[in-house]
Amino acid sequence: MDVAVIPDGRTALAPALLEQLRALFGERLHLTEAMCLQHGGSEAHFASMPPDAVVFARSTEEVVALVRLCSEHEVPIIPFGAGTSIEGNTLAVRGGISLNLSEMDAILAVNAEDLDCTVQAGCRREQLNEYLRDQGLFFPIDPGANATIGGMASTRASGTNAVRYGTMRDAILSLRVITPDGRDIRTARRARKSAAGYDLTRLMIGAEGTLGIITEVTLRLHGIPEQISSAVCAFDTLEGAVDTVVQAIQIGVPLARVEILDDMQIRAVNRFSRLDLPETTHLFFEFHGSPAHVAEQIDTVSELAGGNGGGTFHWSNLPEERARLWKARHEAYYASVALRPGAVGWATDVCVPISRLAECITETKRDLAGTTIPATILGHVGDGNFHVVFAIDPNEPGERDEVAAINGRLVERAIAMDGTCTGEHGIGLGKQKYLEAELGEAVDLMRTIKAALDPKDLFNPGKIFSR
Repeated sequence: MDVAVIPDGRTALAPALLEQLRALFGERLHLTEAMCLQHGGSEAHFASMPPDAVVFARSTEEVVALVRLCSEHEVPIIPFGAGTSIEGNTLAVRGGISLNLSEMDAILAVNAEDLDCTVQAGCRREQLNEYLRDQGLFFPIDPGANATIGGMASTRASGTNAVRYGTMRDAILSLRVITPDGRDIRTARRARKSAAGYDLTRLMIGAEGTLGIITEVTLRLHGIPEQISSAVCAFDTLEGAVDTVVQAIQIGVPLARVEILDDMQIRAVNRFSRLDLPETTHLFFEFHGSPAHVAEQIDTVSELAGGNGGGTFHWSNLPEERARLWKARHEAYYASVALRPGAVGWATDVCVPISRLAECITETKRDLAGTTIPATILGHVGDGNFHVVFAIDPNEPGERDEVAAINGRLVERAIAMDGTCTGEHGIGLGKQKYLEAELGEAVDLMRTIKAALDPKDLFNPGKIFSR
């Protein structure tokens, strides 16, 4: 193995490899401490784990060349997009090279008649929607952060529109992927369905870069709705808010977005985003369709809300009002952390069948009442997914232990309800110990697949499960 071992068990890149990397990437090879720390950090509570080098690729061919070099020298590669993941998904556990794909951001093709497009992995979701707007199309998956499409595919992202438009699993038609042995493959064609062989597309979606490096993504698109209306409603109780959503879904209201924010989360967004909402549990809605259809949806949901302790249903068709509302929702994580000066965020998420959602959130809220650590609840209640965000003091190790215990109880609660330890954050480093409790022997099959495709364990090692 052409690396020099340093005392902490990580690897320093050998001079021969560095020469080859400089020949390939020139000034796009970065060895500075600042750049490595930037790629070895996280928006959440995880300790810094910097790579030995950072490389910015501009083409699939460059990625192939890098993978072949790293395979030869047995050096780990960690794919990196926007760096917005929060379960330690891009940390360099064993050092190696952080492969930044953000400069591979081209929109390669838009097939308007087929309602699909192909983009490079570094294309940002907001960039894509800005490009599509003039064609009357949009890409609906919205995790909040302006993430890269490749990163969203790798973590199986979803977000605020998932209740109507699904997740990245539903949005992706095909991928271009570089395998650990340097092969450049396409997982499928553009056809809307196929029964041809193994579903390699789904295998790579959510694999967090452990099985392949995604360089291109072909996506399903949707027409921009004729009318979009947003609404806000305050509730006396958290249970009443959840019951409203469950009832709306059960009677077939096609909600486009529905988000829950508890009283602490409303307090946070009021301060951070300068809103003036009453500090009780709220639902944020969005409705898509024709004007008549949207009006009907609003009337129906408003009536349901009133029957569950909801207050006045405030709604608007104005783009600026909708943008202000959803900007506040997208800033909710930062708003939660800002509740405590100098705090570090610890975010977790679970997902349960919607019939158990009210029970799961209520028990979690009761659990949070026993801690002095600021914590908020928010989530995509239309599909049973919610988050808890803690603002922890980085200088108090005891708080990490306390939050870890609360997080453990939350995950156990969700799994006991036939739910999952993560609805959209991925496993990364933070949820590894819960994966076997959720899936049992299926995890051994995952390890077998990983070993078959990446026998040297070089692609994002240490993530999803320890080897």
